[in-house]
Amino acid sequence: MGGYVLAIDQGTTSSRAIVFDGNQKVVGSGQKEFTQHFPQSGWVEHDPEEIWDSVVWAVKAALKKADLKASDMSAIGITNQRETVVVWERESGKPIHNAIVWQDRRTASYCEKLKKQDLEKTFTKKTGLLLDPYFSGTKLSWMLSNVKGARARAAKGDLCFGTIDTFLIWRLTGGKSHVTDATNASRTLMYNIAANDWDNELLDILRVPKAMLPEVRDCAADFGVTEKALFGAEIPILGVAGDQQAATIGQACFEPGMMKSTYGTGCFALLNTGPDMVRSKNRLLTTIAYRLDGETTYALEGSIFIAGAAVQWLRDGLKVIKAAPDTGDLAAQADPTQNVYLVPAFTGLGAPHWDPDARAAIYGMTRNTGPAEFARAALEAVCYQTRDLLDAMHKDWKANGKETVLRVDGGMVASDWTMQRLADILDAPVDRPTILETTALGAAWLAGQRAGVWPNRKGFAKSWARDTRFEPKMDEKTRAVKIKGWKDAVRRTLSAE
Repeated sequence: MGGYVLAIDQGTTSSRAIVFDGNQKVVGSGQKEFTQHFPQSGWVEHDPEEIWDSVVWAVKAALKKADLKASDMSAIGITNQRETVVVWERESGKPIHNAIVWQDRRTASYCEKLKKQDLEKTFTKKTGLLLDPYFSGTKLSWMLSNVKGARARAAKGDLCFGTIDTFLIWRLTGGKSHVTDATNASRTLMYNIAANDWDNELLDILRVPKAMLPEVRDCAADFGVTEKALFGAEIPILGVAGDQQAATIGQACFEPGMMKSTYGTGCFALLNTGPDMVRSKNRLLTTIAYRLDGETTYALEGSIFIAGAAVQWLRDGLKVIKAAPDTGDLAAQADPTQNVYLVPAFTGLGAPHWDPDARAAIYGMTRNTGPAEFARAALEAVCYQTRDLLDAMHKDWKANGKETVLRVDGGMVASDWTMQRLADILDAPVDRPTILETTALGAAWLAGQRAGVWPNRKGFAKSWARDTRFEPKMDEKTRAVKIKGWKDAVRRTLSAE
């Protein structure tokens, strides 16, 4: 078959499909944006049917662009926006409500209620997560409580729960497979990452019937085959991982101590800790990096809710740029004597603060502050937040004297200005790979090696290639002043202030 693998990358704002050849090169792709719904302040929803239509469209477009047929594909790998919740009818496959998106904050008061009952320690011990609206469990509980008759129907087994991967697999296989992988399960607040199973105590607390949950499999496993009518031939689905774990795999971060950071809508940094489940003392997450052949590899993760979304805000909200790629050029024109800070808490602050009630703020403006300073502040905010994560990770996991090199991917890393400023703020090298589609590549590798048409872990790691290394150039005094200003801005923004 030539080793062709199809990757479905279902993201927060668009669905993409990419066809890779046997040398892991992109030969065709399709992408379709879909609607973001904001029913109330802090609420974010997607229409699952629109997501499904966008995925089917993207797959057909990718195959057409590659001039290949479904029968040429050895396998499908799926990667997805994590923590987003879908509930649908087992009989009809019809969703009972819009998908509640990972950015949604509607369950903040429920999380506070659980914390007051002193339950956060229980959740953290078993799942590695914190009680925050970000995760799937409280979203699912809300849906069961607020959609008429949902909890009773779920208890009878009439309803299915899934993160986006599970919903897509259900649809692709015509309802034959109700499955997920260990990485997506590990983000639900319902999965015990030590026991590698759904946790009955946590399900009872959240009042979630076990009957509605999918079966959890390794990241490279048999997830079913697509219905022939969809694309013209059956294609086996052999790889699944949540988007950040897929990027970790796509960056070949297979050794403990290796770290990647993805800059998309949000920013997510993962540090491979191997078989060791490192318990964070600095409010990072302990999560499953991947599970292969029944063996679990863990990671420390820092989650930043707003990265590229701040650039979207500059474009769509303030209208100071026409296109996202313009931001770096505009930032380079900023007045170096102005220290303007944007704390992008549009949907609260993630790690290491975990403050769902914080809201975005700008500090340090003068009469001379204009679009260039706003652009620089938006891009620098991503760099400062990454520095906060890196500092916390170093406290939790000793690097054994090794220099930390950050492997980066995602839409924002195409900007040389942003990557240089990232290296400057981190005071550490930043490596940009030749293939920027690392999330899709990771999902494709899971499926391709499972199908026997792509190399094993060691062979895949050898094929990783660096495009550019950005070395820090900023002097220590300037860096220290800028970081001090950032910390002060964050302190003023936190909701407790």
